[in-house]
Amino acid sequence: MKTMKKTVICAILGMTAVGGYAQIGFNLDTYAGAQIATKDLNGTARYVGMGGAMEALGADISTMSTNPAGVGLFRKSSVSTSFGLNVQQGGKSFHDGSKVNASFDQIGIVLATQMTPTSYVNFGFNFHKSRNFDFVLSAADLAYNGSSLHRQTYVKALRGDLDTDKNKNLVHPYRESQIDQLNYRIIDRYDPKDKTKYVESISPRGIDYMFDRSHTGYIGEYDFNLSGNVNNRVYWGITLGIHDVHYNAYSEFSENLEPDPKYPDIKYAKYTDDTQITGTGYDVKAGVIVRPMEESPFRFGLSVATPTWYSLRSINYTTIGDQYGVVDNIKDDIEFRLDTPWLFGASVGTTIGREWALGASYEFADYTSLDLRAITSRNYNYWNDSYVNRSKTDHEMKKLTNRNLRGVHTLKCGVEFRADEMISLRLGYNYVSPMYEKSAVRDQTIDSPGVYMASTSDYTNWNDTHRLTAGVGFTFDKFRLDLAYQYSATNGLFYPYMSSLTGSNVDKDGKPFTMTNECHGVDVSNKRHQLLCTLNYTF
Repeated sequence: MKTMKKTVICAILGMTAVGGYAQIGFNLDTYAGAQIATKDLNGTARYVGMGGAMEALGADISTMSTNPAGVGLFRKSSVSTSFGLNVQQGGKSFHDGSKVNASFDQIGIVLATQMTPTSYVNFGFNFHKSRNFDFVLSAADLAYNGSSLHRQTYVKALRGDLDTDKNKNLVHPYRESQIDQLNYRIIDRYDPKDKTKYVESISPRGIDYMFDRSHTGYIGEYDFNLSGNVNNRVYWGITLGIHDVHYNAYSEFSENLEPDPKYPDIKYAKYTDDTQITGTGYDVKAGVIVRPMEESPFRFGLSVATPTWYSLRSINYTTIGDQYGVVDNIKDDIEFRLDTPWLFGASVGTTIGREWALGASYEFADYTSLDLRAITSRNYNYWNDSYVNRSKTDHEMKKLTNRNLRGVHTLKCGVEFRADEMISLRLGYNYVSPMYEKSAVRDQTIDSPGVYMASTSDYTNWNDTHRLTAGVGFTFDKFRLDLAYQYSATNGLFYPYMSSLTGSNVDKDGKPFTMTNECHGVDVSNKRHQLLCTLNYTF
């Protein structure tokens, strides 16, 4: 059996806490990467009220980040700002996470410049929250057949997944997850009189567990747009987007354990993890809208967005404790890279008289192409007095991403009815297909830096997302007030650690034995209500 002495752990803690140094590596894996790569339905209240189906209809500043050609339909300059309220259904407040959160969602301006009687060149800037992380996830269950997070480390040792020397100490602590390093404090026992003498390892059976995590923060997207139209028949646009990541997560995972007859003091274990991810990324979006028949308002649009190329930094503080308090802790400060998938879109839209506007959009992104990259070197640039990071793909994590994720299809439909010159009514529906395979597992045994640096073990396989939206708009000369409501629902299965892991070895009497650590998925949901208000001024 492979072990780790307390002195080695103390040395590890000393190394990881040294003066803010950012390691070359990363602790981001497929699941965390997918969370940062996805986007919410957010923007102006008109855009949200129509389910986001305005890529071909255009003339809304939120299309700047989906089909930039939509900004080319503006014929007058416009400035707008949006804010609202987000409410988590059935959730609870935990740590910094709350069920109810106010949000500043959007502010932007479009400057329309008429070049000819039928052609415009427009310039635009828009900020909006592409991702709102405010969400509290909670789960609890009975342990299946005595499984526990402690036992998972024990089974990994049986399998030979942990790299130890002949004295059963960890040879390369940075090549073991933070969870495994901390678990060694409890599953490995030493002679009471001689703390350097290994006695045996135990694997306490689990009784039940409880998990809570508060997600807070956002990804802000700053878009700079150049767009226009040719004879009111062909509309074009290009947008440079800068993404600003502010993600915070605090979790507590506790499990009750059956006391071992030899060691009755081990009854409870609690893990806490406080993680912050910050950084920036950029992408380029381009689009076109065509009105093929001069006598018809029908038009179709095509759009494409490059991957968002992120440079990120993760800082975490992780502890393990028992019923008497905190036993040990680990800190890490890590830099890494993340490249999201390409995004392709197609849309159609038309108006019927002056009363009706109809739109539909389709988007596709292949999340198997999500690329998590380890920083391999840092070179100094003398020209601008800065450092340039070089990175490479984590190929083992890439294989896991290919197994766990899939292509995602997004369908948007929306309708607007203009009751009179002052009032408009809107309805929309937005559907996002599942990103995760049903058999997806956060594999904690692969040879990947994303496993070595892992400070948590849980994962959730989320299903498809359904969004229902409605809105109303009031026009007062040059001013417009838009209100929108959005209901979003996603269900999923939560796992506290790998769904199944089996290891074999021989006991101290030389008898072979096999042990399996297994857990079942727990039903969880992310159901949210959003109220959104947009103030718009046209000039």
